[in-house]
Amino acid sequence: MHQVAVWDMFVRIFHWSLVLLFFSAFFLFDDEGAAHRYAGYAVLGLVGARIVWGFIGTRHARFFSFPPNLSAALQHLKAIRSGEKEKVTLSHNPLGALMIYNLLASLILVCLSGIMMTLDQFWGVAWVEEVHELAANYTLFCVALHVLGVIIESRRSKTNLVLAMITGKKGVPDEE
Repeated sequence: MHQVAVWDMFVRIFHWSLVLLFFSAFFLFDDEGAAHRYAGYAVLGLVGARIVWGFIGTRHARFFSFPPNLSAALQHLKAIRSGEKEKVTLSHNPLGALMIYNLLASLILVCLSGIMMTLDQFWGVAWVEEVHELAANYTLFCVALHVLGVIIESRRSKTNLVLAMITGKKGVPDEE
């Protein structure tokens, strides 16, 4: 195995900041408190910055390096189920790519519904609160699936993907 620089500093700081802010807002901060709101604003700002970085950032951070592709994701899922050896991808694999887009969209929904709850027009409106809560719980569920996927792919590829998101370098098998 040799190490290849994949995740730039922005992507790594974005990722771990998002983890800290989302879990703090979900588990630590009072739902009615200022810290919860500020964490939500920060999450929305981070997601906005990541979307911009997805167009102007480094090679592996750009969306073109991991386009959403449902059929490729289904093929990848079949390969996992059949025990097929992992084909190393420098960026996200097809299933991981779909999860990234899903998480970005669900975080936007969480944040926008949270902001709506603070507006006079939607203050105390039940469906807005329900959307916010449902979106937050859905996001938490997807985060759990994301972590499970990281564990599975780390084992399949024999690459520590968590370490790669810390160091920015991904292990790639040496060519034979």
